[in-house]
Amino acid sequence: MAARSVWLSPDGQSREDTRLVPLGTMTPVSPVAVRSGILPGSADGTTRLSGFAAEGVAGTMNITVHPGRAVLQGPDGQGAYPVALAEDLTVTFTDGDAQYDRVDLIVLRIYDHDYDGSGRYEAAIEVVPGSAGATPTAPPVPPLALPLYEVRVPKGASASTAPNWSSVMTGRRTATVGLGGILPVTSDTTNGAYPGQYRDLGSVLQRWNGTAWADYQPPVAVETTTSGATAATDWSVLSYSARRTHGVCSFTLALARTGANLVATAAGTTNPGNVNDTQIATLPTGWRPAQDSYAIATDGYADGSVRILPDGSVLLLTWATSGIIQTGNNVRISACYVL
Repeated sequence: MAARSVWLSPDGQSREDTRLVPLGTMTPVSPVAVRSGILPGSADGTTRLSGFAAEGVAGTMNITVHPGRAVLQGPDGQGAYPVALAEDLTVTFTDGDAQYDRVDLIVLRIYDHDYDGSGRYEAAIEVVPGSAGATPTAPPVPPLALPLYEVRVPKGASASTAPNWSSVMTGRRTATVGLGGILPVTSDTTNGAYPGQYRDLGSVLQRWNGTAWADYQPPVAVETTTSGATAATDWSVLSYSARRTHGVCSFTLALARTGANLVATAAGTTNPGNVNDTQIATLPTGWRPAQDSYAIATDGYADGSVRILPDGSVLLLTWATSGIIQTGNNVRISACYVL
């Protein structure tokens, strides 16, 4: 048979069965039970849940269910049943009602005669028919079954008037993962099983805190450095300290004037306070602004303005009118900008 389950059939379990079905402890829901669901993943890594995906066969009343692996949990004392579908399987829907639509279910189901008296020991994928009506609803999910899809069968549907299957199918698949794994979900109202459990909603990662699911805030990645800044001619670096996180950098740079006194133009002259955009330092690669940024510089006696370029150049633009940065004075600069 196409769907396989191990530790179920009294007629024996093949080595192939054992290799195909999932083993191990899955997402818990109690101390002895696990969450029923499909194991996530896809061949190309682009789909969260590709197992047991289904699509209609045009011009027929058939839907094809594709391979996948799953676990179905019975009552606590009954245990969990690992299942695998290793090849495509086609299920057939009965023709639509003459007057009303109906909603059927495609389910993955376990039959175990020891518990249900069904006379069967097997996993099956089957259609559970609903009732036609003016406002039809899906039938109840059978015991020990995992719903895969709801399918609205239009009135009058038949092989000759088969619907556009993609427009009448609604996904009902849910996932399960190994213990400790991050559970991919779409819309899930179930509680977590233990504080510290994680789930992925597709747009946000959440952590169960014991009473509710809370959006997970990852630790802030912070990098620091105290090296890499270099001084321009007539200057020397006394200290440099930088910090960056989330694309924002801040730094403090201290420089000593080693050349001759630097004198700003006097009041009453053209451009008072000008120091001719003197380069005083260069910041290290990776710690430079994305666009021109400006900061204040001071030596404790006077102050001025600094321009910081994307190439890391630090230029002293202005100083106090008629001000002098004397040889040996220490100039300090602090700035914050987007990298």
